[in-house]
Amino acid sequence: MITAHNHSSFTVSDLDRSVAFYRDLIGFRVENVFEAKGEGIQQITGFRDAHLRVAHLLLGDFRLELIQYLTPRGKAIDLATNNVGSAHIAFYADDVGKTYHEMQGKGVRFKGAPVAGAPGRPRVAYFLDPDGIPLELSEAL
Repeated sequence: MITAHNHSSFTVSDLDRSVAFYRDLIGFRVENVFEAKGEGIQQITGFRDAHLRVAHLLLGDFRLELIQYLTPRGKAIDLATNNVGSAHIAFYADDVGKTYHEMQGKGVRFKGAPVAGAPGRPRVAYFLDPDGIPLELSEAL
């Protein structure tokens, strides 16, 4: 029986760049960074020559795992949110408009300015991490 959420994970092209983004621009705390290779990680990933760099980041009780495959190298895929299997994580901000402008001023790419999805719904905006992984900024009502 599944009892709780452990972590969510993204595969990234440059672990150091991604850790800096999630730490410095979103506010995650770095829990640990390590390399994984050998029989165990090969069995988990299904890749005979798997060698990974991994970071675990915390934002409150939420753990995000970032993985960079040193071997075998992967390829960039189309992360458009309408593609089956595409995913995103939504983050709350106390003031979406202010946070949007601050993040935009630091070079974060947004798909558009914050808007309310429907009457009575919070203002939201999609933004992209350094690999183009979609993320959402949402205002709590």
